[in-house]
Amino acid sequence: MALKRIIPCLLYDGVGLVKTIKFKNPTYIGDPINAIKIFNEKEVDELILIDIYASKQKRKPNFDKIANMASEAFMPFAYGGGVKTFDDFANLYKLGIEKVIVNSLIQENPDVIKKVIKQYGAQAVVASVDFKKSFFGGKQPYSYIGHNIKFSLVDYANYLANEIGVGELMICSVDNEGTWQGFDNEVLAEVLNSVDVPIIASGGCGSLTDLKDVLYTTNSNAAAIGSMAVFSKKGMGVLINFPDREKVIIE
Repeated sequence: MALKRIIPCLLYDGVGLVKTIKFKNPTYIGDPINAIKIFNEKEVDELILIDIYASKQKRKPNFDKIANMASEAFMPFAYGGGVKTFDDFANLYKLGIEKVIVNSLIQENPDVIKKVIKQYGAQAVVASVDFKKSFFGGKQPYSYIGHNIKFSLVDYANYLANEIGVGELMICSVDNEGTWQGFDNEVLAEVLNSVDVPIIASGGCGSLTDLKDVLYTTNSNAAAIGSMAVFSKKGMGVLINFPDREKVIIE
């Protein structure tokens, strides 16, 4: 069976790498440049870096630091955080960022995203969709900075894929993020069955079995790993890590 993408997803707080649990309690991991150099050696498929506080703190992307990171990355490199204008996108692409990940901008100014897609192509934009269990028990889109998203999760995915026109969706379970408890495969399967764009599964990966299930049973196009990429094991120390690809394939 064909290999599928496994993508380390690094969280950045504007200074260094951190790891959260359910989007809370960030733990310091280390310097992003060191991590990128190690992932180069491990020949990872792609790399994602998200500045998790940029939009909340109304910060622009730190283009100088991103340029340094992009210059060290010998794999496709995606960035998200604080991207608000067409020029922000253009500057990031000039620095070597292949995909820009958007989240809060979807609610704030979707026309900017449409303009970018028209200029650079759908493949250059990834929409990040976070979801969590609601008070009533269903799974709903979640905004980490408090936007009111008036869609069901499936309708939101379709809006992003068909009306906005993004080339890829990254679907993340807030309730599972950082827990090592596995992906929310039920929700991912529902979204996969409703849209035609590639899906990156995110939030909760803790084992090779989790990767096999989400990639080959749920049939997600790619899997983002967070804790597994920065810790040796659950509850253990920091270790920049990447799973053995041959152990993830289902024969």
